[in-house]
Amino acid sequence: MIFSLAAPAKINWFLSIRGKREDGYHDIVSVMQCVSLYDLLSFEDSSEIELVSDLDLPAGENLVYKAAILLKQKVQFSDGAKITLVKNIPVAAGLGGGSSDAAYTLIGLNKLWGLGLKEEELMELAGRIGSDVTFFIRGLFSVVEGRGEIVKKMMTSSSFAMLLVKPDIGISASWAYSRYASGLTKKSVDIKLFCLALESRDFTSLRRMVFNDLEKGVVEKYRIIGDIKDMLLESGAEVASMSGSGSVVFGVFSSEEKARQASMRMGDHWCRTVRTLV
Repeated sequence: MIFSLAAPAKINWFLSIRGKREDGYHDIVSVMQCVSLYDLLSFEDSSEIELVSDLDLPAGENLVYKAAILLKQKVQFSDGAKITLVKNIPVAAGLGGGSSDAAYTLIGLNKLWGLGLKEEELMELAGRIGSDVTFFIRGLFSVVEGRGEIVKKMMTSSSFAMLLVKPDIGISASWAYSRYASGLTKKSVDIKLFCLALESRDFTSLRRMVFNDLEKGVVEKYRIIGDIKDMLLESGAEVASMSGSGSVVFGVFSSEEKARQASMRMGDHWCRTVRTLV
């Protein structure tokens, strides 16, 4: 059997940090949504776990490999799989590319090996791999809490045009969280009102609700991220924010054409015009 899966990137509409946990992680509240930028994972039968990737990273450090080994050990599967990973989602960018790859590895191997594991079983394994992996198992649009393992799936029918912009820097999530000043006033968002604003495309309300508690600390070190956010707003974005721990900044536009036009003003920065997935 040979087949492929497309693993999408995500953005954080907002990211609120509620405090630091005893295990060293932070409790968060966030709304995440997948966007139309994908890594490609191909699966085929093999006698052992084999990862072929264009990513300059030892296989043992790749979340795809870790996910495959974890699942194989969990179900005590005798054979393996050859997994080919083609990266399109930039790394260390706040788009969850590695986490998405790991989640879709679990989904793909569940199919390849005919395991029949249910979503809840895959989510339990996902939570052992990384904080965002669980989100990608559950769906395209969710409220995420805890350290990322509590995922409540939501529905939306409104898709937005976005421009993703990344400067030539990568940001470690652990570093970004270490920069967070815990004394900051905690902003909260009413999830129901936020979803209503999304559905009605109420950009005035969304401007008040879209935020990222990590952004201030990251921008203090990397001013270019703040500059990109300003450029997006000056180029017609209705809303702009850093995604996750950075370094990608997303701008929300009223049309794909406006997003494409804005991309021409972003100089040498990596850019992609995408849509949110519903």
